[in-house]
Amino acid sequence: MNDRLFPSCATSALPATAGFSGGGIGLWWLGQAGFLVESRECRILVDPYLSDRLEQQFGLVPLSHRRMMPAPIRAEALRDIDVVLVTHDHGDHLDPDTLLPISRNNPDCRLVVPSSAMEAALGAGLPRSQLLPIEAFQSLVIGALRVSAIPSAHEELAIDDHGRALFLGYVFEIEGLRLYHSGDCTPYPGLLDNLSPFRIDIGLLPVNGRDTQRRSQGILGNFHLAEAMAVAEQADFGYCLGHHFGLFDFNTIDEGRARELVAHEAGGRFGLVLPGSVYRFGEGPRAGL
Repeated sequence: MNDRLFPSCATSALPATAGFSGGGIGLWWLGQAGFLVESRECRILVDPYLSDRLEQQFGLVPLSHRRMMPAPIRAEALRDIDVVLVTHDHGDHLDPDTLLPISRNNPDCRLVVPSSAMEAALGAGLPRSQLLPIEAFQSLVIGALRVSAIPSAHEELAIDDHGRALFLGYVFEIEGLRLYHSGDCTPYPGLLDNLSPFRIDIGLLPVNGRDTQRRSQGILGNFHLAEAMAVAEQADFGYCLGHHFGLFDFNTIDEGRARELVAHEAGGRFGLVLPGSVYRFGEGPRAGL
């Protein structure tokens, strides 16, 4: 059995600028699938959705896209961002109202997007000079950061007309800790094989599930909580955080029951994100705190 990686968790406002002290990393949940990951040397955003664009776009019927929780920070306030990772072209992952102010206020920031989403990113006004396209099974090196992409199945392993994966997950290392953010994903044959070259210290998996009712409304689903816990165990993640809930009332979970399930069955290696919290992980692979 590998050593376990336990985070310390405390209430903390999302920092607008860099200022992380000590070793290891800090990790803040932005809501939905969004995270800020920060060390002494790097600030990374993954799938930030900090606007009300979907409510403005779709209104309140037939499915309300009104936020159940406020954005923890305005996109315009974020500074010192080095890299933004975007997993796919859905509005709560590739959001122009979030990404445009971030790109303007962080001109040296690089935005990693699936090659299949490049047209959408350019159409949204994101500057080509900041965009870095990536495809499944490719890797990019951005300064000291190495990002590797593996396919994700947002209910299916979809490709575009050019054979490029529509949905990606990313493995990246910061301060000696290897993180995996799956983007939107469900179990698929080959997922564990795709993860096997990487020893994941911290997994970030969506747990809002899926059903035929949501699918009939065009809402593609993700792991059920039990499936995410099984993937984290089978892939031997050091620790895993479940996310992608609590933002839209048609696409969330029963948090009380979910937290009970985690407490009774996850063996201490899986948690569910809490708004307004920072998770601190220590230095080095599988290092405790």
